[in-house]
Amino acid sequence: MLAKLSTRPTFRRCALSSGVGLALLGVGLPVMTADDSEPDLSRFYRQKVTWSKCEGVEMPEDLQCGKVTVPLDYAKPEAGTLELALARYRATGKSRGSVLLNFGGPGSAGVSELAAGSKDFMDLTNGYDVVAFDPRGVGRSSPVSCGNGSDGAAAVLDEDTDLGGDPQAVLGRLRKAADTCAKHSGPVLPHIGTVNASRDLDVMRQALGDEKLNYLGFSYGTRLGAVYAAQFPKKVGRLVLDGVDTLTEPLSEQGVAGAAGQQTALEDFVDWCVKDIACPLGTDARTAREEVVRLVESLDQDPVPTDFGDEFTGQDLVGAIGHALYSKEMWPSLERALAALVEEGDTNPLLGFSGGGAGFRAGTATDGGLVDQEDVPLDNLQSALMAINCADDPDRPAADRITRDLGRLRAEYDQASPVFGRYRLAEYLMCYGRPKGTDFIRERVRDVRTPKMLLVGTRGDPATPYRWTVETARRLGDSAVVLDNKGEGHTGYASSKCVHRKVDAFLLYGSLPPDGSSCGPEDDRD
Repeated sequence: MLAKLSTRPTFRRCALSSGVGLALLGVGLPVMTADDSEPDLSRFYRQKVTWSKCEGVEMPEDLQCGKVTVPLDYAKPEAGTLELALARYRATGKSRGSVLLNFGGPGSAGVSELAAGSKDFMDLTNGYDVVAFDPRGVGRSSPVSCGNGSDGAAAVLDEDTDLGGDPQAVLGRLRKAADTCAKHSGPVLPHIGTVNASRDLDVMRQALGDEKLNYLGFSYGTRLGAVYAAQFPKKVGRLVLDGVDTLTEPLSEQGVAGAAGQQTALEDFVDWCVKDIACPLGTDARTAREEVVRLVESLDQDPVPTDFGDEFTGQDLVGAIGHALYSKEMWPSLERALAALVEEGDTNPLLGFSGGGAGFRAGTATDGGLVDQEDVPLDNLQSALMAINCADDPDRPAADRITRDLGRLRAEYDQASPVFGRYRLAEYLMCYGRPKGTDFIRERVRDVRTPKMLLVGTRGDPATPYRWTVETARRLGDSAVVLDNKGEGHTGYASSKCVHRKVDAFLLYGSLPPDGSSCGPEDDRD
């Protein structure tokens, strides 16, 4: 979601708008089209997944890969199809079906995340096939791209270090950026977003042979899970939402909250770093925080070259730091990466945090088939994040409003964070020039009539504030059971043994903790 530079959890590195094409609430069938005819989706719901050994040098031997085919447009299923990449670890004992995972983002590729962070989910194979997938527009599943090899927000900022300067120039760059993203993303872009991803999830459920969806979603993945519960309440099995997303706040407010959360996380990292004599920021916390700001400003004014032939700017640095701050276990790597930049001018370790370092710099539109892993564009995560967030939000400030409010917005974002504010504001503005998003999430995802679902909120989460867990639980209604994780970091499953035990107990055995119960740091001591 926009309020996060990325929502991928710690596993990998420590590891309708009402209208045509949406599901009828409660029955899991397509709605009527405008001429009262029902789109025939039977061929998609009849398919079964064929599994085989995953290709690739970094793929575990026991990981199997497959795919499902879904309509490009659910209102016009004859207009084209997409293939979605899946991966699974098979149940080690008697299986009660599958549990599907979504790692967040939006934009995190589930197949590669599961391959890299498998140890966190092996307990679930005691009762399930553990399945991850690349959602439409993400990873190998028709990946979207803005064609520049870096995230679109930073690209807009690179052309003018003063975002609050000439509003007309900013609007022109935003329009150009939207056109470029459309050119490089192809036909999937108008059909991206959580409403369609939820429908894809139901096709996967059926293709896996499951009567009900068992699901574990992190961060943005909680938004996807909530939308599924609203669209297909009678198909809900055991759902866990960890690091709960907002369903109501507009992107502009999410951006401010995200900037403030990231600033707090950065200050915590700095306090830790300066205790180490090797910290490249110095040994005084106040001076070190000022040094981060100076480093960002210096790189914006005088970028350094990368091994890919382009330049590494201050905003690229902001993006990389943001990716690294979601888990304390990544702090030593961030310290070393900053040292490589400051002492040697080496950007490669920092690029590694944001997905850079391998593959092509830009993407080209696909025909709906799976792409090879090495052909996933480097900017896919950030391009998908922006595309999905924009598709999920109906607000589109007009040009006159942006012109009028740009100075005020810049001040608000800078006050929230002198480091992340400008970056977050650019992410918010990147929806300008794109089609209006759906109002389904804001208007219709409420008071779901499903079996009980478990919502995990972490008090010190820098990306999804704990209050979002409370607000979303209230919005979902009596089905929501809240687990209060009194810890730090983004999401709780990988960082808290207590959360891990309680989530597994619910998914495997249906044992729910009492609503409002908690996990604390003391629960995770050996």
